[in-house]
Amino acid sequence: MFHEEKAVELFLSGCNCSQSVFCAFTDKTGLEESFARRMASPFGGGMGRLREVCGAVTGMLMVLGILYGYDDVEDKALKKELYERVQDITKQFETENGSIICRELLGLQEKHSSPTPQDRTPEYYKTRPCAAKVQSAARILEKYLQELEQESDITGEESSSSN
Repeated sequence: MFHEEKAVELFLSGCNCSQSVFCAFTDKTGLEESFARRMASPFGGGMGRLREVCGAVTGMLMVLGILYGYDDVEDKALKKELYERVQDITKQFETENGSIICRELLGLQEKHSSPTPQDRTPEYYKTRPCAAKVQSAARILEKYLQELEQESDITGEESSSSN
């Protein structure tokens, strides 16, 4: 479970939840880690601490988009296939964690938080389930990608990715 460990390591080193998951898969996406960090940076804290969709979930979906996304906006079959994948993987996260919404995962009543990030202290890590959510997202995504690769190997088909 290389990606799972890498995601937690990135989170514990200061990356936000979205960066942690997205950057853990740079070996799959082919992106430079510094570019991937910038790209995922707005999505931490449930979209810039708005406490909406969990950044770890967003990181998973960004990887899916790079690997299986579409660029032909008229290709409804590819769009449907991607959206099915999105719904499948987010359902897995929700089943394992109870929600895909940041504030619900954190047990917060407020919808939005201050834009100022909290210091990453030992107390911060003790009170936040975020490392576990990052770990969960990376584990789910890694398993999901392995299953897609196995399906492709069995059927002998290339992925329908536009890459």
